[in-house]
Amino acid sequence: MDKTTYMNEIQQLIEISQFYGKNPDFVIAGGGNTSYKDEKLIWVKASGTTLAEITENGFAVLDREKLKKIASNKYSTNSDERESQIKADLFRASIYPEKNLRPSVETSMHEIINYKFVIHTHPTLVNALMCSQNAEKLTYEIFGKEIVYITYTDPGYVLFKLVEKELLNYRKTYNKEPKLIFLQNHGIFVSADTIEEIKKLYSEVISKLESRIKANPEIKSLPIDQKIAEIVPAIRALLTEDSPKAALIRNNTLVQHFYNNKAGFEKIHLPFSPDIIVYCKARPVFIENTLEPAKAIEEFKTKLEIYKKTYGYAPKIIILKELGYLAVEDNFKSAEIALNVYEDLMKISYLSENFGGPKFMSDSEIGFIDNWEVENYRRSVSKGAGGAGKVANKIAIVTGGAQGFGAGIAENLFSENANVVIADLNEAKGNEMVAELNKNAKKNHAIFVKTDVSNPDSVKNLVFETIKAFGGLDVFVSNAGILRAGSLDEMSPETFEIMTKVNYSAYFLCAKYASTVMKLQATNKKDYFTDIIQINSKSGLKGSNKNFAYAGGKFGGIGLTQSFALELMPYKIKVNSVCPGNFFDGPLWADPENGLFVQYLCSGKVPGAKNIADVKAHYEKQVPAGRGCEPKDVMRAIYYIIEQEYETGQAVPVTGGQEMLS
Repeated sequence: MDKTTYMNEIQQLIEISQFYGKNPDFVIAGGGNTSYKDEKLIWVKASGTTLAEITENGFAVLDREKLKKIASNKYSTNSDERESQIKADLFRASIYPEKNLRPSVETSMHEIINYKFVIHTHPTLVNALMCSQNAEKLTYEIFGKEIVYITYTDPGYVLFKLVEKELLNYRKTYNKEPKLIFLQNHGIFVSADTIEEIKKLYSEVISKLESRIKANPEIKSLPIDQKIAEIVPAIRALLTEDSPKAALIRNNTLVQHFYNNKAGFEKIHLPFSPDIIVYCKARPVFIENTLEPAKAIEEFKTKLEIYKKTYGYAPKIIILKELGYLAVEDNFKSAEIALNVYEDLMKISYLSENFGGPKFMSDSEIGFIDNWEVENYRRSVSKGAGGAGKVANKIAIVTGGAQGFGAGIAENLFSENANVVIADLNEAKGNEMVAELNKNAKKNHAIFVKTDVSNPDSVKNLVFETIKAFGGLDVFVSNAGILRAGSLDEMSPETFEIMTKVNYSAYFLCAKYASTVMKLQATNKKDYFTDIIQINSKSGLKGSNKNFAYAGGKFGGIGLTQSFALELMPYKIKVNSVCPGNFFDGPLWADPENGLFVQYLCSGKVPGAKNIADVKAHYEKQVPAGRGCEPKDVMRAIYYIIEQEYETGQAVPVTGGQEMLS
């Protein structure tokens, strides 16, 4: 094959892989695998890579002659030893071992199918048939005899040998190669010499199945009940071990078919395919007493203890009667994948009623997958890389987080892999910032919640939206504030009141509603430390000329911090203030219309100042460090506060030496 033809064929493989990989009706969580082969080599998707985004570098390239030996080699009768031996043989057949790409466990099946392109996916409609009681009978009835149907067997070498046997029988019977291979509880292989024919075959398969479907589940989001705020943080805490978990909840018209009673739950209580076990574990937990949150938590505690003793690990999916379904995972991305995979399970169950009802995997089949090294490898790869960080997987709210110090704090927390909620009145800036953060997300996620911190209902909603998005709360940074300078003669009562509401009273509201969630977590998890951090000011440590409204609110904030700390430390909630010096580059100071430089110049607060540069120079001279405070300086104090477990009620100065504690 010349280079131009080779590049064209590989480009087609990438195209067809991404075509189906990006369609959740065919592939979820990067499942499935694809291949192309010529006379000497086979390109097959490497294990752990994602079809939706695959490039040429995502395919392992193997020598077909070496690969063919796997079919005739003798291997151990012990399944673990056998799979290890086969893995070694697959790597030996690799053309580029230095790339360390692990060939798919189904590589040998791709090799024995005599077509150039082989596309294996797990379409929801196909699995509705493959995971049904009447799968074999109806598959032949719908698609005719000239297909191959494989009854469920453990994946890997055993499945390969069964497919090999059925292929040989098919060739003897029909003197040709099958284009469709259906695998019970495992999807479909579609094969052809062109990607155009692959697409045509898939289209025909889906069309024939659609003609048998009497009703498709209509999936519409349903409101999340307020009761989840009293249940989900406790479940998240109970499932947290070494590091915080992400707990994502959904409620929609699909789960509504199953979560009203035990009979409904029985239709979604076991896996249909290996993928479900990889991403969701084998068995969800059903919580019935959701009308009373305290009883729901106690029920979960009891069932969790039994579950761990029985299976040796914790569940990942929890069904809350009439409230929704919950995924609890190590990070946001993994929890999102688990929800998507479990939603597909519910679709399959619903649609399988058209083919005689659901047929789950057996306990022995589940046990094999649960302990299989190959699937454990996939599970570990699915969790991804780059999840470390000072606040990895913690859930943090930053008020006033769309600009100034708040934006710097939110960005830094996100860069250290926290899940971040940006709360601000500036909706445009908040949404823009969230979009930018999520572009570079690793395993975490950011959301924006429009919030007026001086309004109790708005703050309460902020906390509820945080629980809906992430399942709990670990760090609340009360940063939002306003500043209007002026003398006693100039300051109006209305201005004084609004400054007091935002700079003082709002901190009370934030602490009140944040601590409710944090207490719930601490009550259900020993030594679960959380933080309420007020971004105060150097003006909270020392009076400020013609700036009494701001200074008074900040002085009061430190009083709140000390008082909250005494009340909340028994719940392992640390409450501290950070008192930054002047952030000269932020909008509070530098805004050309309302910034403090402009205000102080106009009010004559700096004697002799003729312009903004004079005002800035005046304040820089007051700082021993010779510059204004920056977000990185504040973050060092914040990370100290979060990391330590012994200090609370403190006002930590970050002023460049301008203010020193005595």
